[in-house]
This record gives sequence, C-alpha cells and structure tokens, in this order.
Amino acid sequence: MALTNTTIIAWKLQEIVAHSSNVSSLVLGKSSGRLLATGGEDCRVNIWAVSKPNCIMSLTGHTSPVECIQFNGSEERVVAGSQSGSLRLWDLEAAKILRTLMGHKASICSLDFHPMGEYLASGSVDSNIKLWDVRRKGCVFRYKGHTQAVRCLAFSPDGKWLASASDDSTVKLWDLIAGKMITEFTSHTSAVNVVQFHPNEYLLASGSADRTVKLWDLEKFNMIGSSEGETGVVRSILFNPDGGCLYSGSENTLRVYGWEPDRCFDVVHVGWGKVSDLAISNNQMIAVTYSQTNVSWYVVDLNRVKKSGSVIQGLIQDKPIPAPTSALGTTLRRNYERPTTSCTGQDSLAETPRPENDGMKQSSEADRRSPEGERRSPSSEDEKEDKESSAEITNPEDYKEIFQPRSVISRTPPKSTEPFPAPLEHSFSETVLEKPSPAVKIVTPVIDRAGQLKPPFTTSTPVQRVEPTVIAAAPRPVAVVTTSVTSPSRPVVTTTKPKPSTGIILSTRNEPIGLNAGDFLSHARNTKASVMGDEEALAQIRKGHDTMCVMLTSRYKNLDTVRSVWASGDVKTSLDSAVSMNDLSIVVDILNIINLKPSLWKLDLCTSILPQIEELLQSKYESYVQTGCMSLKLILKRFWPLISDTLTAPPSVGVDITREERHRKCKACYKQLKNLSNVVKNRAEQVGRHGSTFKELQLLMAPLDY
Repeated sequence: MALTNTTIIAWKLQEIVAHSSNVSSLVLGKSSGRLLATGGEDCRVNIWAVSKPNCIMSLTGHTSPVECIQFNGSEERVVAGSQSGSLRLWDLEAAKILRTLMGHKASICSLDFHPMGEYLASGSVDSNIKLWDVRRKGCVFRYKGHTQAVRCLAFSPDGKWLASASDDSTVKLWDLIAGKMITEFTSHTSAVNVVQFHPNEYLLASGSADRTVKLWDLEKFNMIGSSEGETGVVRSILFNPDGGCLYSGSENTLRVYGWEPDRCFDVVHVGWGKVSDLAISNNQMIAVTYSQTNVSWYVVDLNRVKKSGSVIQGLIQDKPIPAPTSALGTTLRRNYERPTTSCTGQDSLAETPRPENDGMKQSSEADRRSPEGERRSPSSEDEKEDKESSAEITNPEDYKEIFQPRSVISRTPPKSTEPFPAPLEHSFSETVLEKPSPAVKIVTPVIDRAGQLKPPFTTSTPVQRVEPTVIAAAPRPVAVVTTSVTSPSRPVVTTTKPKPSTGIILSTRNEPIGLNAGDFLSHARNTKASVMGDEEALAQIRKGHDTMCVMLTSRYKNLDTVRSVWASGDVKTSLDSAVSMNDLSIVVDILNIINLKPSLWKLDLCTSILPQIEELLQSKYESYVQTGCMSLKLILKRFWPLISDTLTAPPSVGVDITREERHRKCKACYKQLKNLSNVVKNRAEQVGRHGSTFKELQLLMAPLDY
C-alpha cells in the first residue's frame, strides 16, 4: 500500500534516554520552545536542544533527586529544586552555579521566575511559598495559606501578582507589593496541577485532576468558564501567544478552548500519554513526556488545528460567536500594564514592608524579615556548596550555537529555527521503511578499531523513537547508549538502559509483561500474508492465553456485579461487595471512580477501605500504590479533623446512640491509620517520586503521633 500525499497533524518527534536513572522532572523553555531541561533521580539537571539526541550541558550539585525545574524568560538561567528542599540556580551562558538557596523543609514541587527582576518563587510539599531575592541570596517573603503541596506557581505578566495552585483544590492570588492574599478560587473539586495568566488580559486559567479547565476574571474575581470534555487529568495548559484560545494537555489528547461563551474548538488525539509540558515554536506545539529514564518529544501542527469558531451540539461551526469588543477589535477586559524598566518592580518588592493580612495567619516581625535565617549574606558553607556544584559542557558545538557570549546582540536560543517537517500519513510500517521521514532521528553509537565507544552520529530514519544499535547478538540484548560527549576533564559516560525492577510493576511500560508481540506477526516476511478473518485472528491471539481470558472474563463478571449494586445508589454496599471478592483490581477500579468525586466519601467507607489501602500501598503494582496514596490523601484531608475532634471530645451526658456509633467508627479509623503510618514511614525512605509521595503522606499523618 503506497503512502498518501498528506501529512499528519501530530507525531512523535524523538525519544531519548535522558538520565542514568529515572527522570523525575522536566520543563521546556517557553521563549524559544527549543530548549529542554530534565531532572533525574541521579541528582543531575541535563540541558537539551529539542530534536537533538545529545545532552548540551549537565549540571551537578544536588544531593537528592531533582523534583522541579524552571527556565527564566530569556532562557539564560535555570533553577532546580530538590527533594531535600534546596534550590540551585545556574547561569547557562557562563556555565556556572550562581546561587544555592536553602529554607524549605520538604520537596520543591513548583518554581517560577519573576518576569522583570532578580526574583524567583518556590512552592513546596510543606505548603509554603517563598519569594527569593537572587542578588541578596535570601528569602524576601514567605506566603502561608495553602494546606497541602503547592503544585504550580505563575507570575502575572506585569510582575505584580503571583498565582498558586495546590493539592488542596484551591487557586490563590497574591499581591507581591502588599505581601498578602488578594483572593482564593475554590471551584475545583480535586488537586489543581497548573495555572497560567493570559498574556494580555486580566484572565487566569487553571487545570485540575478533577478533569476540568477553569478560567477566572481577575477584575471581578469570579469564574467565567469551565470545560466539560476532558477525559483525564489536566496536566498542562498554555495560552496561544495572541491570547485567542487556550490549549489543554491531558492524557493522549490536546484540546483547544474558547471562552465567553465556553466552547471547544478542536480535539487532537496525539497519543503522548501523560504530557508534562507544552511550548509553541513556529506555530507548532512542542510537547514533552517522560517515563522511567526516557524522554519523548511530540509535535502538533497548529496550522491544521481549529482555533476559532463556535461549538453547537458538539459540532464546530465556521461562523464565530463575537466576543464583547471595542471599535478597534480588542476585548473590553483590562490589559496588563508592563513598565518600561524593571527597576520599579524590583525596588518595590525589596523595600515595601509586608502588612498584616486579616485573611491569613498574621506573621511576626521575625517571620517577615528573616524567616529561619534565610535572608543572610554568603557564608563559607554556602561557598563550599557552590564549589561542589558544576556545569559540565558535554556538547561544545551546540553550546556555542545556543548559548552565545553576552557581547553578541542576538541571543535567543536558537538563533534561527525552522518548523519540524511533518511525516506523511501511512497505513503499514513496512511501507514506511521504503520512504524514510526526515522528521525523526536515530542515535547510533560507533565502535572504533580499539573497541572504544565514540560519540554517536545521527541519521534520518522513519521510526518513531530513538532506538540504539544493539552491540551483541543475544536472546535479550542489552542496548548501550551514550549520554554525554567527551570533554577534556571527563571521559565518555556510557549507561546500560535499566530494565524495570522485578520488585514492582510500573504503571507505564514500553512493553507488555509476559507477552511477546512477535508471536502475533507473520513468520514469512517475503511472502504475501494470507487474508485472515476476524474470528480466525481472535483465535490466533487467544492461542496460549487461556488463563488470561479466564481471568479477564471473571473480572468482567465481578465488575458487572458491583455495577448492578452501584446502580441502586448505595456506594457503601458496592464497595463492600468489591472487597468481598478478594480481588484488589476490582477495589482499585472502584476507588479510581470514588476518588474523582471526593463528595462520595463517607466515614462508613473509611472503615471498609482503610484495610484495603494498606494492601495497596504494599502492592508490587505501581498503579495500585498510586490509587492507594490518592485515597489515603482524601481520607486524611476530609476526615482527620472529625476523627480527632470526636476522640478528644469529653464524654456526653446521657445516651446518644448516634454519637456512640460515630465514636466507634472514628476509633476504628484511628487504629487503622496508625497501622498505615508505619507503612508510610517505611516507604518514605525510598528515593524517587514514590518516596516523595510517601513523604507527603507522612507529613499529613504527623498529627497521629500527638
């Protein structure tokens, strides 16, 4: 079958091995859309150029996994926050460490640079937000108000406000000059993962685990729009540069939204899994995802994506619905006023004292001026930490091309870029092999005569991921990939792509477990494949997998039984029936539904499910552990105050059956939570994102010890 002449809208650009251990965070440079920073459990920060397979620079100094990264606006600096709560700031042009900032008591999970000054904000699992003055090497302000981890921070384009999104389901807006909270948005029903300001107007967008994107008017401080069509957790949002629409990235899907009125202009199925960040370059959407040690880039051609029009009964009409506009065609909503210089904003942040805020806990003078001694002059200990940090240039050619000296006027990386060419649409992989697509590159290590591994070269290939050349023939060969380029002070680093740990089965895998896809392919490659009917094909697939078929059939029947009980409206009985089946997979399925709507949780459910959560947290399946952690978070958030108050209240006078029943349930929950606290404490000692999640649970369960 021949290739068609049309190109596809979205495609996978490249996949690389980014770190020697699991990738824990990454971010795209929003200015160019062509720079990527990745953080790993190997405590390194690696800098990459999009579509190029070799690391440009490797930044060291952190002693715990890197949990969050952010570029500044010009992409000359990058800051990284670690699991231990420390921040390190590097100058990429000078290839050196600038600052080491200490102060948070738990893992850093959000960062942002002030648009016009030497300031940056950090949010942590400890629920605090800190504003740092990079020049003075200290914390200027500390904002308290969230009750759980702060997942995203964003400065307004004029630099006067800071928006924060948290696992406590709220979005808060802070006035940087006054040092207080302006307002709080509470319409989300689950953790808020991301917030972003409109590039021009007084609008704020937020995306949440409740599968909605909401827009907020920052003049009237009310919600003006909310999406309804998301099929998964919203992980990334991005306004179009002209502010005309909003892009939302959820699992495998990109959606394009308009507002006033609410409408979805387009839906693009990309297949990128859990997208981590979005950027726009040359009217192409650049998206990035990670799984284990691998990082993948995806491209969406925005020229072929619908960005205007209206939706009526699910169909996009060509005639747009006019928004309120003036005679000049601009929206009537207020726009940001950007100062011509950055001095005013910097001086006001540095000199204006922070007033008491009635809507928050009042801060003491010590808390305002020098929280925990964070605002201090450089010490010998700090200098020692900075010396231990380094920036290793692993690809000098790309480094010189992207990070030019400051004396050069044209600095934005890269100097000039072209859109990535789109592959042609095709039906069969065999056909693709005949006409290679120029859009994707493969990394091929080279062995010299002495048997040494040389830096890889790149060649055009049609495959959709970077597959290294296999060095030795074996039943299950090990692939060797270079992760750095030879430098005068450091030899070439070669790493063997690690196999998934046998102790835990990851929720995202490149290959199915216990299933060889080659068994289903035709063995006669050079002969024309015979036409196979549907029944024959299904029989061939099922061959040798009778046990799996029996198990899936049993699971389907069990779920159908639970569904019939659920239809009666009794959630407690549905959950009890799932528990009685002694099949954790059924319990996980039910919990995933209940977790999406926290209002379904009742104290009765806690007594039934807490013993099951203990099994989930110790399961070898990563997806089971994740579901157990989410359920435990919701229980602690909603019911711990009730449990604590009930158990510490003085005994009542007379007979109160309802109160006694509630006391019995609370006592049972407390006992089960105490047992769970030991499991959480042991798992919190792990390294990586799982350890970070259990550390967060450990903080939430701290009141149990009092």
